[in-house]
Amino acid sequence: MSMLRELAEFVGLTRFVTQALADTYRGPWLHSPGQVFADQACAIADGATSTSGIAVLRDRPQLHGAVASQPTVWRLVDRIDEQHLGLVRQARAKARERAWQAGAAPDLEATGGYLHIDFDATITIAHSEKSGAAPTWKKSFGFHPLHSYLDRPEISGGESLAGILRPGNAGSNTIADHKTLLDLTLEALPESYRPGVDGAPEILIRADAAGATYDFAAYCRQKHCEFSFSTESTPTYVGIADAVDEQLWATAIEDDGIRDGAMVFEATHCVDLSKWPQGTRLILRKERPHPGAQLQLHNTTSDGMRLTAFITDTPARVVPHQIQGLELRHRQHAHVEARIKDSGHLGLGNLPLDAFCHNQAWFEIALAAADLISWAKLLGFKDHPGIAKATPETFRYKVLHVAGKIVSTARQLYLKLDSSWTPSPAIEKGWTRIRTAFG
Repeated sequence: MSMLRELAEFVGLTRFVTQALADTYRGPWLHSPGQVFADQACAIADGATSTSGIAVLRDRPQLHGAVASQPTVWRLVDRIDEQHLGLVRQARAKARERAWQAGAAPDLEATGGYLHIDFDATITIAHSEKSGAAPTWKKSFGFHPLHSYLDRPEISGGESLAGILRPGNAGSNTIADHKTLLDLTLEALPESYRPGVDGAPEILIRADAAGATYDFAAYCRQKHCEFSFSTESTPTYVGIADAVDEQLWATAIEDDGIRDGAMVFEATHCVDLSKWPQGTRLILRKERPHPGAQLQLHNTTSDGMRLTAFITDTPARVVPHQIQGLELRHRQHAHVEARIKDSGHLGLGNLPLDAFCHNQAWFEIALAAADLISWAKLLGFKDHPGIAKATPETFRYKVLHVAGKIVSTARQLYLKLDSSWTPSPAIEKGWTRIRTAFG
């Protein structure tokens, strides 16, 4: 974990969070708030599920030095009220800017000049009474947070841009929450990447049907972002699909070729889209159902194909392969499901505190933990797919849990990794790259 602690220092996360929370202290501190924040984030990256998890750092003073105790972590969480939560988010945005300047920035050439940002909500189960926990639409009990992730396919992962912790009974398609999340998401980007700045990339907001509302689409347009939203298939769409000549359907594609059994068709001219922002397009996709699929009348064509649909305001001839490219790009919104799953292994599988405001602070620390892992992969392990594309659990196993010992030579201390551990050479090389990236 020393690598992640160093990275938190390099990107300025420690310093920026300290500046954000400095006014909550009456006198000098023994452990700076930024260091406590970063250490707890590293502990979460290592698998911690509560504030007591910081003991994994505290128990190794010869390696990590003086580390805050669990009560100190709790007091830090208590200091992050609504006002300071916004300042902590700004600190994370500044850290992201430094990480991108060091080499973790997205490859815009590979995405056609776009940043692909995915919105999605999930359920976090609460196993006891907690502030804000409520019955959910899935008939469970807990919270219903809303996330936004920047898709980073080069590491089969993403960056945790922003999130809103919501009560369990919050709606899936609440327009106000989606607007708030969009504001937080854009603020989480480095300034030179935000809409309206000269030379900034295009921003695409992808969401499932919960985000497909007139008001949110208009708000995306107002914020100079494009959108790509799934929509519910209807009998009208099925009728259109059945009426279209087979020769007018285009074969769907994958990154490396065609997608067997799937076809796409632009139906913009077949429906009334006047309530949506000008330029909105409707794309239909039908695909041979997988074995065991449970089809329904409203999404099944007369030839037994499963029908799905999405809307986008991306103009024609912007994305390669026309509507096939648009459909492939939207289908990749499914990457967010893996990000949601990963978040469950990075502190968000169970919110450990009682007060809602405290869990909001924990939520932000967990997002920082996910970012530290992503930046470490992007800066140090791009040429090692086994680590760069590893899940958090695998990254933890291969990199963070490697055995080592402290060696004293020529009056200097060195950390020597276990040479029998297969990933050790890659870890040493990656760690050196991270240090070199920041000079």
